[in-house]
Amino acid sequence: MQHILESHTDLTAWFAERKQPTFRTEQLRQWLFETRAEQFDDMSNLPKELRSELAQSFQMWTSTTAKHCRATDGTEKLLLQLADGGQIECVLLRDEARRSICISSQVGCAMGCVFCASGLDGVDRNLTTGELIEQMLRLARLLPQEERLSHIVVMGMGEPLANLDRLLPALELASSESGLGISPRRITISTVGLPPALRRLTEECPKYNLAVSLHAPNDNLRNELVPVNRKTGLTAIMSEADRYFEASGRRLTFEYVLLGGLNDLPEHARELASLLRGRPALLNAIPYNPVAGLPYKTPSHRAQKSFREILQNGGINVQFRQRKGDEINAACGQLRRSTPRIVPLRTSETTA
Repeated sequence: MQHILESHTDLTAWFAERKQPTFRTEQLRQWLFETRAEQFDDMSNLPKELRSELAQSFQMWTSTTAKHCRATDGTEKLLLQLADGGQIECVLLRDEARRSICISSQVGCAMGCVFCASGLDGVDRNLTTGELIEQMLRLARLLPQEERLSHIVVMGMGEPLANLDRLLPALELASSESGLGISPRRITISTVGLPPALRRLTEECPKYNLAVSLHAPNDNLRNELVPVNRKTGLTAIMSEADRYFEASGRRLTFEYVLLGGLNDLPEHARELASLLRGRPALLNAIPYNPVAGLPYKTPSHRAQKSFREILQNGGINVQFRQRKGDEINAACGQLRRSTPRIVPLRTSETTA
């Protein structure tokens, strides 16, 4: 049975075969992306027989919500159970008027970043286009009807550039007026940097924001923290990032998780300033969010202050990311393939 969220371009033909008027496609679109219908039977302005045929031909959902956690700062996290038994997590973040979501691109992650929970068990598979869009719609359904999603970051579990074949169609629908209608300027793809895939993104679709996760200012340290760097190297990554900027005109973002005593020393800050100097970029510094079972620690406030001052004095535009959702393990680097044995502040469990 075909996934309705992967069949958008075929729906007009499907309706035509059943001699349905052309406006049926628009009605279905409104139910999926605006009214946020849960099932075909909810689509009250479609004939009952047609709703039955849709249910026989298409699936609306292939996942169920295994756990739903809420934090006091408004962050909500869903643990989704996939049809094949795999699990992923995705997050809704509230920040004043913003309603941002962080979605996963793979079941697990193969990049091996030593401090990140998402890759602790490796990677099982890529998510399908339908599973990517399902995350968006499930998170949208956590909002009151009058609120809409404003931003998407593909920064959850997995390496997005390792799944471009399925990710790009999902983001196309998310940014389309026939989908969620979110401007490409409000969609960010985060990557550790895979040069061939970065080149492909530049050539095929340079309209989204790009965030490159560095975590180290040189190859020796990065090889330890981000093992995939041994096959890529910073020179190739920075070159492709520059190429993306030239094609997109969008300011680049570089991510840097600060690990106490490992990559947060003054010499690291000076080397990082040298690496980024002259580039129209923002450095997003992220004090480490602890992960149960891993030995890394958050830098002291003094170390963070020193790191920031060295970068600013070096002419680098730097901001320190505000921690959100850490009490439910929904902060950067904390998403994983199963529920850790930690009781969140408030938890509700639902099934779709």
